[in-house]
Amino acid sequence: MLDCHLVPVFGNRAVANIREAHVRRWRKDLLDTGASATSTAKAYRLLKAILNTATDDGLLRRNPCRIQGAGLDRSPERSVLTLRQVATLADAIGPRYRALILVAVFGSLRWGELAALRRCDLDLRARTIRIERSLTELSGGGYLYGPPKSEAGKRRVAFPAHIRTDLKTHPADFVTPEAHALVFTSPTGRPLRHNNFRRRVWLPALAEAGLTDLHFHDLRHTGNDLTATTGATLREMMDRMGHSSPRAALIYMHRNDAVSGRSQTHSTSSRDPS
Repeated sequence: MLDCHLVPVFGNRAVANIREAHVRRWRKDLLDTGASATSTAKAYRLLKAILNTATDDGLLRRNPCRIQGAGLDRSPERSVLTLRQVATLADAIGPRYRALILVAVFGSLRWGELAALRRCDLDLRARTIRIERSLTELSGGGYLYGPPKSEAGKRRVAFPAHIRTDLKTHPADFVTPEAHALVFTSPTGRPLRHNNFRRRVWLPALAEAGLTDLHFHDLRHTGNDLTATTGATLREMMDRMGHSSPRAALIYMHRNDAVSGRSQTHSTSSRDPS
């Protein structure tokens, strides 16, 4: 976010010389050149946080980020799959990536975490997956293995018994025997590249499964939603999702509360009023 959206405009400008007009022009240019409203809001929040520190340090008299509502993320609610749709998609995507779909949903893992999983990270007996690194694709074509998005991203997540068979057969069929061999790779054994996977595997599978407007990240969204429906506590949700802040977990918990409330209201209103 810093490299793509802030440094090109503000990188060579003295902090003390940044004015409200500069911030307004920068934000308008971002939106005009095709940056999404969500990305723009995130970039604005980052700039505001940086300039808050500058204000606290006495470099600015007041923060020039003063656009009302500019930091609010109004991204639309993403799709949540039913269990039947998850099964249909897993079947449609084929044997090589069937387990990838199931772990993305029932482990609530991010794409980079899935792409970095190794044989030694799977414990079939305990039914847990260890997440301690993530794969980042570099613009020049290379890869970088690093820690997850935050320290809280290093975690162990349990997976349900009904996908253990898939996690047992997948390494036997598609993974080399070394302990540190990648669990999910391309057909040539290379680390997964998101754009290639989307074009060659994901979109054809969606078409076959009869699903539209679905992002890969919606699988994690579905898993988080399923976890919330089990009655998980806030701490359990945060631990499973790999978040140090409760904000994201509360979204799923409140959404589940709202759905439950609507169901109860519907059930009550449909009874015989007598």
